[in-house]
Amino acid sequence: MARDKLVFFRNGVRTELSDVDPNETLLDYLRLRERSTGTKEGCNEGDCGACTVALGRVRGGKLTYEPVNACIQLLGQVDGADIITVDDLAEGETLHPVQVAMVEEHGSQCGFCTPGIVMSLFTLWHSGRNADRDAINEYLSGNLCRCTGYRPIADAAMKAASVKAKDALDKRLAETQKEIARLGNGEDLFVGSDDRFFAAPATVKSLAELAAKHPDATILAGSTDVGLWVTKQLRDLPKIIHVGRAKGFSDVKTNTSKIVIGAGATYSEAFDALAEIDPDIRSVLLRIGSRQVRASGTVGGNIANGSPIGDMPPMLIALDASLELNHGGEIRTMGLEDFFIDYGKQDRKPGELVSKVIVPRLKKRDRFRAYKISKRFDQDISAIMFAARVTVSGDRIVSARIACGGMAATPKRAKHAEAALAGARLSDESDWQRAIAALDQDYAPISDMRASADYRTKVVKNLLLKALGEIAADEGGGGEAMRVTAAQGATAAGAETARRAGA
Repeated sequence: MARDKLVFFRNGVRTELSDVDPNETLLDYLRLRERSTGTKEGCNEGDCGACTVALGRVRGGKLTYEPVNACIQLLGQVDGADIITVDDLAEGETLHPVQVAMVEEHGSQCGFCTPGIVMSLFTLWHSGRNADRDAINEYLSGNLCRCTGYRPIADAAMKAASVKAKDALDKRLAETQKEIARLGNGEDLFVGSDDRFFAAPATVKSLAELAAKHPDATILAGSTDVGLWVTKQLRDLPKIIHVGRAKGFSDVKTNTSKIVIGAGATYSEAFDALAEIDPDIRSVLLRIGSRQVRASGTVGGNIANGSPIGDMPPMLIALDASLELNHGGEIRTMGLEDFFIDYGKQDRKPGELVSKVIVPRLKKRDRFRAYKISKRFDQDISAIMFAARVTVSGDRIVSARIACGGMAATPKRAKHAEAALAGARLSDESDWQRAIAALDQDYAPISDMRASADYRTKVVKNLLLKALGEIAADEGGGGEAMRVTAAQGATAAGAETARRAGA
């Protein structure tokens, strides 16, 4: 028997709802139903951060609060979570330490963005992280401020971090965690009718069965993409199946040879496992969306939506990752590169779920490079995503796997360039040039609002040059001269963008 009421907590107080439309957003619930109007609507697409709230879930046995964009978070997704908004922080007339610091450091002018900024800093305050400038910049990367400037806001974050006091959340944390744990009883959530519903199965088995039963339903993970279908495209999604409550669907498991990422794992949950593969992956992950986006968006969702400009698929293809798909309990596997057929078309049956991503670890002789090129450094869509895994033996390249996003209708390998690199010498740049020239056979990009075709072609060639130059220098095959050559090549393709993305 499925539960037919949404159950969540509002600042520790249990709330039950039976009248939940599948398309209702958390922001609309807060502002229109509760009249909790401290949380603002800005861009309504998860970019500006004015609508940021703190969402508490039990992660690894601990109640953890993460910032999320309420504007694109569907209300049904918060089942089993604790929601805290800017309206909840003060205790009577006493402001929260983060709010006090924002006042004292003059961190607000017009004030429209301030509630979201306060909530991002509130989650940092409760994270246990050392609030140094790097951490502050990361937590603020999803919050835009048009008038104040970020220095006084960062100063406020530093000042608040020095306050060692217990706030209202600290005082009720243990009890709230117990209440949330009681909801994890393995009971499916199904609100609505067979024709219009929001469902969140509690097990992988029931998730797969429901998806197969309703192949026309929208499969929802983090809502960082689907949310925009509702708020920007104004689409009506009558049937939504949310993967976020299925136990085990978001598990991340590691061993010495591979990492297995459940398709429901958010970027935050998969971050450490992916980042330890290579430092370049960590650098790219920190530029995928914002803290709010990574707390909601999933690795599996980034793959399943088939975007040609998704940041993860090129890196995973270069690593020779594979997928597990589940159709009503029937499992099949395939190489990730084979999943993408054409623009907007993937090798996935109606009702079939991407269930796992299997990522091999780098071997001893493997070298990896990944670069993201975008107009903004933080929280921007890629014009080009480049990734390469090169296997070396002494001065020779044994083999290479190169994959790019933004260069074709799907994330695509550069097989002609790979073939030209086999046997190439790291110490001889003329060997590299054959592979660089071969990229013309691999890619014929289009021009769009993010970059021209000519720019993309030049940049991807210089990124391959950059990668080979760095690898050669690291292997002792040309030393600093190779680094200079690679840097000069990157400069020719648009210096500042390439430098910030890959250096």
